[in-house]
Amino acid sequence: MAFSGLSKRIRELPKSNFPAIIKMAEEDKSIISLGIGEPDFPAPKKVKAALKNAVDKNFTHYSPTGGRHELQEAIAKKLKKENKIRVEDIHSQIIATSGSSEAIMMAIMGIVDVGEELLVPNPGFLTYRPTVELIDAVPVSYNLHSEDGFQIHVEEIKKLCTPKTQGIIVNTPSNPTGTVLKKKVLEELADLAIQKNIIIISDEAYEHLVYDNAKHLSMGSLNGMEEHVLSLFSFSKSYAMPGFRLGYAVGPERLVKAMQQFHLYTTLSPNTMSQIAGITALSKCGKDIEKMRNEYNKRRKILIKGIQEIDGLEIEVAPEGAFYLFPKITNGMSSEQASKALIQKAKVLTAPGNEFGTQGEGFLRMSYATALPKIKEAIERMKKNFH
Repeated sequence: MAFSGLSKRIRELPKSNFPAIIKMAEEDKSIISLGIGEPDFPAPKKVKAALKNAVDKNFTHYSPTGGRHELQEAIAKKLKKENKIRVEDIHSQIIATSGSSEAIMMAIMGIVDVGEELLVPNPGFLTYRPTVELIDAVPVSYNLHSEDGFQIHVEEIKKLCTPKTQGIIVNTPSNPTGTVLKKKVLEELADLAIQKNIIIISDEAYEHLVYDNAKHLSMGSLNGMEEHVLSLFSFSKSYAMPGFRLGYAVGPERLVKAMQQFHLYTTLSPNTMSQIAGITALSKCGKDIEKMRNEYNKRRKILIKGIQEIDGLEIEVAPEGAFYLFPKITNGMSSEQASKALIQKAKVLTAPGNEFGTQGEGFLRMSYATALPKIKEAIERMKKNFH
């Protein structure tokens, strides 16, 4: 008899199209992929050299649960300089993680008990809601709308808060919408967090990828937020290091130390060689970030212009960050219908918006982390074949 004892929490995980999207992009070379949220640049040369050097010098052993001391020091310097976040004690306020996804999991498990509530963006990064549900807590959606560029309205969030609310997940710049939250919005959220005595999980994986006149602001830098914000960062996007699986979190000592304790029962720590390479990324790769950011911005402008010329797609407010566009479908198709039509007729791969929540229905996510010639070709194909 075959084993059939899967847990209810695993059986009830949402079914995602992303494994199929990734498989299609890999197997069919005639398809142009605008679907996968991964930099198409290689990691910076200095990062790769640092990784090789770490292996040659036998940095092949376990690291502390909070991360290597020298990486924590480099993170603290970067946080002070770039994010205006001051760290009093690097060992108790910083944790290095296996990508920021692990930090999201540990943060949620450290904050929310069974039956308690966590507010999550809708549309939002696809792991937020299932992670909350995995621990039998309650994800409560706060809805975002395209007509105002998917900005947060704090008055609406206030109405959703109950005695069971433990915190709010905020993502800026946003996946999937590319929204950069305004300073006024973040300040209002900060006031709410203090008023309700809840914590903000601030996912800032795309912190360096902002364009035009937009500016990224870390909530952890705002006055009085030291005990109310856990800030999450990643090397995957800004430094083109997704395969290194390296991220980090900074925040209240009590929470971070609990995450470090929990780390012992998950991955223990990110791999040691990646941590050594991460030190180089933080200290020596600013020019690489700027070069990639400028290239993304070129692609962004061309893709926005191209979408405006495609019947059946519309962008109401141009996004200012990350490397995504989230156009509305205006020809009556559902997200999945539109995505399938573009694959079959135009050989262009996109992510259906409903993957990111109910508010994503009627939209497509398009990534411009794709070479410019391919983006131009994808635009031409969509112009001819989206109907």
